[in-house]
Amino acid sequence: MVRRRDDLSTPRGGGFRVGVHYDPEAFGRFSESIARTLGTARFLVAQTGIVIAWISLNVAAVRLRWDPYPFILLNLAFSTQAAYAAPLILLAQNRQEARDREALNRDRARAARTLADTEFLARELAAIRLALADVVTSHDLDRVLSRFSTAAGAVEKSGRGDSHDRGGGHDRGDSHDRGDSP
Repeated sequence: MVRRRDDLSTPRGGGFRVGVHYDPEAFGRFSESIARTLGTARFLVAQTGIVIAWISLNVAAVRLRWDPYPFILLNLAFSTQAAYAAPLILLAQNRQEARDREALNRDRARAARTLADTEFLARELAAIRLALADVVTSHDLDRVLSRFSTAAGAVEKSGRGDSHDRGGGHDRGDSHDRGDSP
């Protein structure tokens, strides 16, 4: 008899599982370590040493021959190694590709933020330049002050001239203008 579940909002608790269950992340790390080991010169040198020893013992030591000349057992060992190494290396490459894709996405996001920041700063600098175009500079102040001093000097001279005409100015400037000594 099949029992119906009325409440499907929660998953079933710990039922019977069929098949092999493993941690994919742990298996991925294991496959990467195998791929890193198989891809080293140390592994190739060690494997070459083992093959030379295997063949030497099976050819030279007649009493120890466990794998005679066509070396079928050695070929079987290499076939088994290749059968396991290839998928492990592919798994490690897939994981590396996923990490590279993640790093590329992070780099793209960082580049987009940098571009946005740069554009913002460029707009701010342009706004500051426009605002500073209306600001008085020291050069502008010097020019206006020189005009004022020229105008003030002209007014002062014209004012002294009026007092000479009336005969009234008794300040030091007037005595110098008239040629009197102090």
